[in-house]
Amino acid sequence: MKTYGKKDSVLARVEGILDSYLEMNNHRKTPERYAILHAVYSMNGHFSLEELGDRLAEEEKFPVSRATLYNTLNLFMELRLVIRHRFQGATKYEACYDDNSHCHQICTVCGRVTEVRAPEITDAIEQMHLKRFRKDGYTLYIYGICSTCQASITKQKKRQRENKKDRNKTT
Repeated sequence: MKTYGKKDSVLARVEGILDSYLEMNNHRKTPERYAILHAVYSMNGHFSLEELGDRLAEEEKFPVSRATLYNTLNLFMELRLVIRHRFQGATKYEACYDDNSHCHQICTVCGRVTEVRAPEITDAIEQMHLKRFRKDGYTLYIYGICSTCQASITKQKKRQRENKKDRNKTT
């Protein structure tokens, strides 16, 4: 008897959702849709359309057109299998079936995005009672400056102060 890990279990459930949708709406079950679904759920974290296309072409040996990727990701968003983020001028996607509630911290200098676990926020949102609205999940974006960029800015300011002192000494 084969045992399935958490990833296999999630993939089986999302395949079931896709199967049901395609059958109910008389759409074809194309190999492209399933290859894209498998690639999305095998990627860790956020990815761009280009990164997904590269993964399919290079690792899976299953190249698909940009239009097919775009249309399929739109379908997956409709089915709530994928979420789209717009981070500082870049569109990124993320598999979200099993974990669609989380926070992102976004550096406004370098654009780096990292996920943050914040149980206090999760608890507060779970306790919220909204009128005539059922919560399914949330995404929170926290903008600021990462420690790497902050260190770089601090060094740059220090150099500017030192240069200013040197110029004042010579005059």
